Amino acid sequence: MGLLTGLLGLPLAPLRGTVAVAEQVLAAAEEQYYDPATIRRELEEVARLRDEGELTEDEAVAREDELVDRLVEARRRGAGGRHG
Repeated sequence: MGLLTGLLGLPLAPLRGTVAVAEQVLAAAEEQYYDPATIRRELEEVARLRDEGELTEDEAVAREDELVDRLVEARRRGAGGRHG
């Protein structure tokens, strides 16, 4: 990188740092969101709420469907590696 390019790019340095941090936060959030253990705990919570009558059967089934979809995606990501 030349001196002129370095000087012209200097004002963008904080933005690059912010983008890098945002990408790390996103990666960590996705890792937790697609963590099979987290999904299983959420499925257990849905079952508990259904048993206690706090969720209707339809609500519980819809939530379970979402969680199973996440679990399938988590396995797909694990098998195929991360694409980003």
